[in-house]
Amino acid sequence: MSAGMMILTVVAVLLFCGVLQRVLDRMYLSDRAALLLIALMFVGGLLPNVEIGRVSVSLGGAVIPTGVCLWLLIKADTVQEKLRSLGGVILTGTAIYLLGRLLPAEAEELPADPNLIYGAAAGVIACILGRSRRCAFICGVLGVIAADVAVALINWSKGVDQQLVLGGAGLADTAVISGVLAVLLAELVGEIRERFMRGRKESEKT
Repeated sequence: MSAGMMILTVVAVLLFCGVLQRVLDRMYLSDRAALLLIALMFVGGLLPNVEIGRVSVSLGGAVIPTGVCLWLLIKADTVQEKLRSLGGVILTGTAIYLLGRLLPAEAEELPADPNLIYGAAAGVIACILGRSRRCAFICGVLGVIAADVAVALINWSKGVDQQLVLGGAGLADTAVISGVLAVLLAELVGEIRERFMRGRKESEKT
């Protein structure tokens, strides 16, 4: 089982236990809707990719996560949140692209699985840029996809005959890791901030 599917399994278990209810509320998702999306991503990741010219698209690794991001953008409370999310996607994608240029090209030379490295890096960056749970997820998922698209476009401009794989060949794992990690980090930071604010207000009253 891949790292991305392992994370989806863990998230599904946490949903059954009711641990992530607050996160789901912030993401405009019910328990059933979240479990259905996880199941679709899991099954979609096992299906063959759709081939469109030099582009290969995975249902579970690209189409469904992107659809969730578009849903969150549509449901965003303000125009500022939508613009901040889109700007965060560009910045996250740029950071991941640059990280890919700095790290060794061979996976054997990396200290850990490249999916984990890029996914974790994208998750941290997306959390910082996204601020909210919804923005963090959008930045984490679409930022990774944007970075992969940028690499393919640059290679094509140089005459390199490379296939652009969206949601497969490692990208699915990276996108899932970055999106989930970004949301969890945003939730942790938000909880710490809220507790700090409550503590300060209580101290001011006394």
